[in-house]
Amino acid sequence: MNQTIAPPRLVGQVMKIGDVCDQDRREMFELMTRYYDNVYRDTFESDFQSKTWVVIARCPTSGNVLGFSTQWFGDYVVDGVPVGVLYSGDTIVDRKYWANNPLATLWGRLALQIIDLHPEKELVWFLISKGYKTYRFLPVFFESYFPRPNQSTPPRYGRIIDRVAGDKFGDRYLNSKGIIKAPDDGCRLRDHVADVTEQRLRDPHVRFFDAINPRHSKGDELCCIAPLSRDNFNAAAYRVIAMPIVTSDDFVISAPVSMEQ
Repeated sequence: MNQTIAPPRLVGQVMKIGDVCDQDRREMFELMTRYYDNVYRDTFESDFQSKTWVVIARCPTSGNVLGFSTQWFGDYVVDGVPVGVLYSGDTIVDRKYWANNPLATLWGRLALQIIDLHPEKELVWFLISKGYKTYRFLPVFFESYFPRPNQSTPPRYGRIIDRVAGDKFGDRYLNSKGIIKAPDDGCRLRDHVADVTEQRLRDPHVRFFDAINPRHSKGDELCCIAPLSRDNFNAAAYRVIAMPIVTSDDFVISAPVSMEQ
């Protein structure tokens, strides 16, 4: 009788961007090219170096990078009020580990550290979604998030999205639609990575994402936001955050980070 052998558990790690070695960056770039079209090394490097941290999933034996998610944290002032923004950038995981990797657990723990370091500040998570899999993270993790089915985005959150997306993406950001328009040669998911099938469209969140971002297959990205607070994480999020995982170290943010925009 044939038995399916489960892949080994990946080792999780959070690193400051400046501490990532050349070999790790090469492996991250190569992983991106397996799942995205139109990925260019100079663009990847420039975007990578602009971030604050990277959450990494490694093979426990070789140490090779099999998943990663880049993160940026900084301050904006919107309507005269400061807001701290955690922005998730490039994120990809080797297909064999889509259902079993430590990225979400480590991201949640990183977010909780940021929340605890900034108890008096309004904080949000800014997420851009090329595919429905990324957008689905919002209802899985948060009580409140936008845009969402059957509820308008509150004006303040809309203005925060406009401020952050306009700053980071310039005239590619279409504020009337909340979409970052992809250039003709822009990065986009390869076919069969996150295809929206009839079966997928039975999910109301996937159906909403497909309707509000109809050119996602061309690389357009939906700008999303969620209040970043302990109260806004739902029960499922806390279960993920508490999951036992193998980590190479215990990453601690030593001091509040602030890069005002």
